Amino acid sequence: MNQKQEKNWWGRNWKWFVPVGCLGSLTLFVGFIVLLMCLVFGLMKTSNAYKDALAMAKTNPSVLEIIGTPIEDGIFVSGNINVNGPSGHANLSIPVSGPNGKAKIYVVAAKSVGKWEFSTLVVEIKESKQRINLLE
Repeated sequence: MNQKQEKNWWGRNWKWFVPVGCLGSLTLFVGFIVLLMCLVFGLMKTSNAYKDALAMAKTNPSVLEIIGTPIEDGIFVSGNINVNGPSGHANLSIPVSGPNGKAKIYVVAAKSVGKWEFSTLVVEIKESKQRINLLE
């Protein structure tokens, strides 16, 4: 008469389902944030303003002498780019590094008739705070 009732699925499995469910939700959220960041940084890095600024820094003798060669761009680009067809503007901070040190490229540019024109293009060396104007 005194039979023990069998537990339902939730009663038998809640001890593993709750932590796995929470961890799975957290993993999906973090994965979404990482995907979003990669998409944003990837779009910035594909712009011609970014590519031209990086190419000018990689060929500048003063920059090469101070931070060394090869110069590698960093992952976390900050700033913004707004392009609307043949016009737009960019305001970027690009981290770069070489074997002898680190620096940031500061870019302010405007796109008109499909061509980027730089109003500011400066490399700031991290250790010495020395600034090299790439437009001179």
